[in-house]
Amino acid sequence: MGRFAGTGLALAAAFILTTEAAQAAKCGGDFNRWLEEFKREAAAEGISPRIISQSLNGVTYNPKAVQLDRAQRVFSQSFLQFSDRMVAQYRLTKGKQLIKKYGSIFSRVEQQYGVPAPIIVGFWGLETDFGAFMGDMSTIRSLATMAFDCRRPEKFRPQLIAALKIIERGDLHPKQMIGPWAGELGQTQFLPTVYLTDAVDFDGDGRRDLMKSVPDVLASTGKHLMNLGWRRGEPWLQEVRVPSNMPWEQANLATQHPVSQWSQWGVQPAQGRLASGGLQASLILPMGRNGPAFLAYPNFRVYLEWNQSLVYATTAAYYATRLAGAPKVSRGKSEVAVLSYQQIKALQQKLVKRGYDVGKVDGIIGEKTRAAVRDVQKKMGLPADSYPTAGLLNKL
Repeated sequence: MGRFAGTGLALAAAFILTTEAAQAAKCGGDFNRWLEEFKREAAAEGISPRIISQSLNGVTYNPKAVQLDRAQRVFSQSFLQFSDRMVAQYRLTKGKQLIKKYGSIFSRVEQQYGVPAPIIVGFWGLETDFGAFMGDMSTIRSLATMAFDCRRPEKFRPQLIAALKIIERGDLHPKQMIGPWAGELGQTQFLPTVYLTDAVDFDGDGRRDLMKSVPDVLASTGKHLMNLGWRRGEPWLQEVRVPSNMPWEQANLATQHPVSQWSQWGVQPAQGRLASGGLQASLILPMGRNGPAFLAYPNFRVYLEWNQSLVYATTAAYYATRLAGAPKVSRGKSEVAVLSYQQIKALQQKLVKRGYDVGKVDGIIGEKTRAAVRDVQKKMGLPADSYPTAGLLNKL
């Protein structure tokens, strides 16, 4: 055999495996045929035949999951619309009761992971109402459907593999894996890949049970937030008052300044004191210069790692400040008119025609849309607070 014969055979084998993997990665077509191909992929990932059979045999396509995936509009609401609904009095009352009830567990979690109770309880309350509403769909069926669907198969195939590994590890049985359409699991809604890496057996029963074990839920959430970059002992969000002559273009998440600089520009705390002058912060105006205003400290970035929606992240962070004792947020300097879902889409379409990258034209004011709005505002000589108005839409 020649010197490179073995290499040639290896390359040929690799090509066959690569081709097979590419074929297995195809989406759409016949669901049952796709599922059989996926079973082979799962076996190649080390999942045992018993778990594959137990978890995937008889799984059917779920059209409802696909419909729900296509119909996400909740984050097209304004900050006040969303936070008024989500930071309801009962969530504040129950959240504070749970902080007291599980005080010893929260103390251990904060000592180990550096994340205080209000932060964890904020996610616990917003995600599932403290475990009351974790979803009603089979997680395996949802993930298989979304991995088969051609919109985002590259996101959901690894989640389905991770879900099988959670079962293989002995943490959950397939029948226990009930959740929303996107496949999140547990009382703080971990994707299976996160469950696999960050779930903690905090009650010592040998299983990582984020469906029913409160100690496991709280510790796992603390560990995950630590892994996302939470900085022990630092603030996350603080309501502030801003002067009318601010350099508004500075008010965006991409821009950070020391707190002392914000103070020089006239930014003042709504109550209490600002953090130490050297700490970096961004000024965020979720509803523009006339709405509520916040200084977002480095820990706020963790909220955006959890959920990239600025409306969700700001609401979750605000909820945690309320649990920590802050008063209700101000409505702002004046009533802010909120664009409808269709108006925001129309605005995005107009921005795209002008050459701006707004991401998806989805009716949601994300960071790319805000950046485009800010640039247009500057060019038109308007206060560049990154928040679109009906007036701006008409000018465009």
